[in-house]
Amino acid sequence: MQRRPTRVSKPRRLASEFRWPSFDTALYFARPTMTGQPGRLILEDGSEFKGTLFGRPVAVAGEVVFNTGMMGYPESMTDPSYAGQILVSTYPLVGNYGVPDPTAIDEFGLPAHFESDRMQVAALAISTLAHDTSHWTASKSLHEWMDESGVPGIQGVDTRALAKHIREKGAMLAKLVPEGEDIAFEDPNITNLVAKVSTPEPRWYGEDNDGPRVVLLDTGAKVNIIRSLVRAGARVLRVPWDYDFFTEEFDGLFLSNGPGDPKMADVSIANIRRAIDDGGIPVFGICLGNQLLALAAGADTYKLKFGHRAQNQPCIEVGTRRCYVTSQNHGFAVNGHTLPEGWREWFVNANDGTNEGLRHEYKPLRSVQFHPECTPGPTDTMDLFKRFMEMLP
Repeated sequence: MQRRPTRVSKPRRLASEFRWPSFDTALYFARPTMTGQPGRLILEDGSEFKGTLFGRPVAVAGEVVFNTGMMGYPESMTDPSYAGQILVSTYPLVGNYGVPDPTAIDEFGLPAHFESDRMQVAALAISTLAHDTSHWTASKSLHEWMDESGVPGIQGVDTRALAKHIREKGAMLAKLVPEGEDIAFEDPNITNLVAKVSTPEPRWYGEDNDGPRVVLLDTGAKVNIIRSLVRAGARVLRVPWDYDFFTEEFDGLFLSNGPGDPKMADVSIANIRRAIDDGGIPVFGICLGNQLLALAAGADTYKLKFGHRAQNQPCIEVGTRRCYVTSQNHGFAVNGHTLPEGWREWFVNANDGTNEGLRHEYKPLRSVQFHPECTPGPTDTMDLFKRFMEMLP
């Protein structure tokens, strides 16, 4: 029987003797911003959050909102639903994986990595900016991309305190200004933001498909909505927010997401009402599309205190015990108590009970407040595109 070799124990090292690797993390995170120029984020209630600027160091005004997502800043910053807003990211480190190639186009002629063809946020406020990028898709840094896009950012902000302040006081007007400069507050919700982000002219996607023809009413559409419809087999005609789509031959109407107060999109609401009155046109809406469908049906909408902007909003399908984890980005909601006869709530938010979707009792009319095309993790709501396709003749 062989004897086990004697194990020689190494002497334990004292904590005082331990040496970290040569990479100095403290020095890395303490490096100055690209400009080093001080700036201030000023809220309309007088609160101020100081930091240093990056991106393009210019003064901007808008509505300050926060997002709790751990990733996806290129997609969020190009989401038209963020138009006119100063976005606060609560995740402590932003920019570490850089920015993919902004010129890359997919097989459908759409931006491959972004949700639109340009940056939509008015500004970005973060805790810490990563100065170096590390990802195989990165073509440039976040700072470089924002500078090229003419959008300012501020880092060194206590985003935890800022998010708590917004949760308590509500989303409010704000301005980001370099030290020594000032501009007036500006409310983006009193302007027609939809008209600013909508496509300027009609355009077809998926023309080689042999499936049904779908009109996508673009009130600020994320490109993954188009991509999802085409992959589901549809031929998609993307039209401007005020386009008279009844001049076209189509099998179904799809209502996109978008920014601001839905009541500003008056022409869209009027055209959707015509589709509802027709009775036989299948209609499906996402996010702002949920609110536009409600207004066209005769219901009302209202502004949420601080909105739903996250990748983990729980939504319950009414009549079931099933809860979906969803991605959301909206500051307004449908008042479920104002739904006219024949309409029912389809989904509700498990956190605050707000409306998350509508359905008609017998007409092919449905909508959701969340984003089934946005899948940072769960993909179970992608099935809603299949449900819409099944509604079409």
